[in-house]
Amino acid sequence: FKEKIISNRLKRSVTMWISKFVRLLRPLWQAMSDFLKWAFRKLYELKESYKSELILKGNDAPGRINELLGEAEELIKRNDYEGGEKKLIEIINLDNKNIEAFKKLGSLYLERKSFNEAKETFKHVLKLTEGKESEIYFGLSLVYKEMGDFINALANTNSALELEPNNPRYLDTLLDISIINKDKVLALGAYKKLKEVNSENQKLSELKKQIDEL
Repeated sequence: FKEKIISNRLKRSVTMWISKFVRLLRPLWQAMSDFLKWAFRKLYELKESYKSELILKGNDAPGRINELLGEAEELIKRNDYEGGEKKLIEIINLDNKNIEAFKKLGSLYLERKSFNEAKETFKHVLKLTEGKESEIYFGLSLVYKEMGDFINALANTNSALELEPNNPRYLDTLLDISIINKDKVLALGAYKKLKEVNSENQKLSELKKQIDEL
């Protein structure tokens, strides 16, 4: 019985020390686990990059790019943003000036609420397109709006409207930003233009009410 008591005490003591030891080591295990995941991901990316180089050498890049674009779109539709991002990056590995891939990547980051990444991606597309695509300015305006930077949101919306003055989406965003900024004059101008180009808009009466309350 004495030996049993000693044995039980020893077991409790060992259990207590093992528990403390495990708690101390847990951060280390987590760090090792994170490192292994990172290493695995990098190896996967290297493998995909190598596959991309082989494809290029085989002169089949255009066909593969179209295939990857289709796969990326399908993944994004299923809200698999990580999978879609990988496909788009693979396209960029094949063609580092592929405007369509960069545009989709910027939209993906915006949808995923990775606003800084979306902003940098859209800015890069502006350089590639020499600032000639209204959709990119509009994408940037949405990013800045989500970030609460309404000055840059307004500037980019205006840049988009310079290229497409009658685009209802751009006018709707201009009106929305004007109301947020409590700029009644700009809001009224945007409202009149929006009503002119899109009289079917169901939000017009509500928007007018918001303008009158400014």
